[in-house]
Amino acid sequence: MESRDTPQEVISVRHLWAGYENETVLEDINLAVAELDFVGLIGPNGGGKTTLIKVLLGLLPPTRGTVRILGRSVKEGRRYIGYVPQVVEFDREFPINVWDVVRMGRLGSRRLLQRYTAEDNDIVAESLRAVDMLDLRERAIGELSGGQRQRVYIARALATQPRILLLDEPTASVDSRVSTNIYELLRRLNDHVTILLISHNVGVISSYVKTVGCLNRHLFYHGDSQLTPEMVQLAYQCPIDLIAHGVPHRVFPEHLT
Repeated sequence: MESRDTPQEVISVRHLWAGYENETVLEDINLAVAELDFVGLIGPNGGGKTTLIKVLLGLLPPTRGTVRILGRSVKEGRRYIGYVPQVVEFDREFPINVWDVVRMGRLGSRRLLQRYTAEDNDIVAESLRAVDMLDLRERAIGELSGGQRQRVYIARALATQPRILLLDEPTASVDSRVSTNIYELLRRLNDHVTILLISHNVGVISSYVKTVGCLNRHLFYHGDSQLTPEMVQLAYQCPIDLIAHGVPHRVFPEHLT
């Protein structure tokens, strides 16, 4: 019998195969994510990280295997997932403010053309407060810095009231100082929501997440925070040096002289 203290499994992936047309990208993936875990996945470009997120969001059906979200099918369980994409393209001149961007996160909880309610507005305000952006709610989104925009997009995901937050390279377009601030924010949010993120920044993996895996068609994941050179080398399929100068750590492939 499962102990009451045992965290609930919120994502369950069993023997998953997935890809596009005749190309297989993910092969025999097994992943169990516990409630309030903070999972970081690294791996080379084309290794299948974004493909895995598409499967979890129900945007790409598996060719084999099963995926369960909070014990439900992906179709039923994806409503509990908040998603922050890698790059959000937008027209900087488009007249939309921070408040309205975050309020878009409430669209999935209402009928077409239904008005926003006071409860919706309370949720939007709380989501902005959680990412320290409530004071800028009237600011045009195009006037914000890259780090501020990313906080707004995280708030938009939080406005869906998710149990799970998926992030695809959440700091790809910001500098190291802003990146640190965003990951500190995610660490605070992890007190209330399960997080799974994709990142090429091994410093983030070693400094912030609770469990770590390497994905390159196959998933090397053991449900703990240890990132070994062997795991990284298996994922990247080339010799890897883990070079640390305090914190953060960085990964570099072996270079020929």
